[in-house]
Amino acid sequence: MAENSFDLVVVGGGPGGYVSAIRAAQLGMKAAVVEREHLGGICLNWGCIPTKALLRTAEVYHLMQHAADFGLAADNIRFDLAKIVKRSRKVARQLNRGIGGLLKKNKVAVFDGQGALAGGQAGARKVAVTKDGAAVAELTGKHVILATGARARALPGLEPDGKLIWTYREAMVPEAMPKSLLVVGSGAIGIEFASFYRDLGAEVTVVEVMDRILPVEDEEISALALKAFKQQGMKMHVGANVKSLAAGADSVKAVIEKDGKSEEITVDRVILAVGIVGNVEDIGLEGTKVRVEKTHILTNEWLETDEAGVYAIGDITGPPWLAHKASHEGIICVEKIAGLDHVRPLDVSAIPGCTYCRPQIASIGLTEAVAAEGGREIKVGRFPFMANGKAIALGEPEGLVKTIFDAKTGELLGAHMIGAEVTELIQGYGVAKTLESTEAELMHAIFPHPTLSEMMHESVLDAYGRAIHF
Repeated sequence: MAENSFDLVVVGGGPGGYVSAIRAAQLGMKAAVVEREHLGGICLNWGCIPTKALLRTAEVYHLMQHAADFGLAADNIRFDLAKIVKRSRKVARQLNRGIGGLLKKNKVAVFDGQGALAGGQAGARKVAVTKDGAAVAELTGKHVILATGARARALPGLEPDGKLIWTYREAMVPEAMPKSLLVVGSGAIGIEFASFYRDLGAEVTVVEVMDRILPVEDEEISALALKAFKQQGMKMHVGANVKSLAAGADSVKAVIEKDGKSEEITVDRVILAVGIVGNVEDIGLEGTKVRVEKTHILTNEWLETDEAGVYAIGDITGPPWLAHKASHEGIICVEKIAGLDHVRPLDVSAIPGCTYCRPQIASIGLTEAVAAEGGREIKVGRFPFMANGKAIALGEPEGLVKTIFDAKTGELLGAHMIGAEVTELIQGYGVAKTLESTEAELMHAIFPHPTLSEMMHESVLDAYGRAIHF
């Protein structure tokens, strides 16, 4: 069994962990990553990336079905589910290998196994690495970052069985296309799967316990999304609970309760998307000062735990559960460790959120309701896709761009979008928030024509009564 000493040991090789290790190496540190399963973590292997490959297939299939709208002919349109899944897994494997190459290029040591804190003091933390119960290595790190991520939450009575009742993992590799599907939860994960399966022909029912779908989004955007999904044929139940699931031979009976009334439906498959819990078990937290609250590790603004020399980043630290948040936290943490003087704490309001359903949804900053809380005076601008030339030319006239400003200072408080390619557009507002732009800078910016991005400009103008094309 080897013993190795490092400046930094990262437990977890996901988008938070591997980025932390690479940045540490760039700053001259000797770094190591411990990963028990797949480099790239859930995001790259079983989340962000492979689901986008699936959704791209569904998007192309949808467009093929509407080929006549573009003056094209496409007859006998069909799909091969096995090949769809194969392509998705191929994309994930390609990027997994890419992460390995990046770590090798940066001379980051990679240990295959389960990592756990094993004692030591600040400046000499110990991490034990095991694989299948056997010791692999004992690492010593001046600093240790815990980046072990999270997993799907299971509710009592609604446990997945991997066959008829799925988590995101089974939903990504179906052996056959279900004719009917129940999705429990309407956050980003649930809605993306609902969109994928609906576009491929499944009858989809979505149940959300909150009073609206996509509850973290702006209410106006949620309402537009609900309308769009209903038009696509999805059945949406908000303010409702799934009281029970009973798996049969090849179907599931579900009891849905709303306003004291119960309804029983039978579906081929169920996808559970009711949140996630942090992977805080078996990583050696016992006997440390690391605090855990509701399955997530508590840290300060520099990602430090209460245990000297131990840090935590990403999904294990709580919401928002986003890969880019994890990566950014990793950079902040490592640069603070290195003593760089330009480091700034994470500004949660500057983190974009994206849902890659059809239509796409993206947002950053405060919703209109939150921005108006406490009597703050705000200005709100809107611009519809139907008034944008590029959207009409693309055959994507449904959608909205919404911007929210502080009426006194001109600060961009939030931006919310629904429609084609908004997950790409949102970063424009992300840059604006980072630069602390006001409406003046955004108004003076020149947006190219014809582009979807012009709607961003027009939405800003509309907030101040200056929209040109609407």
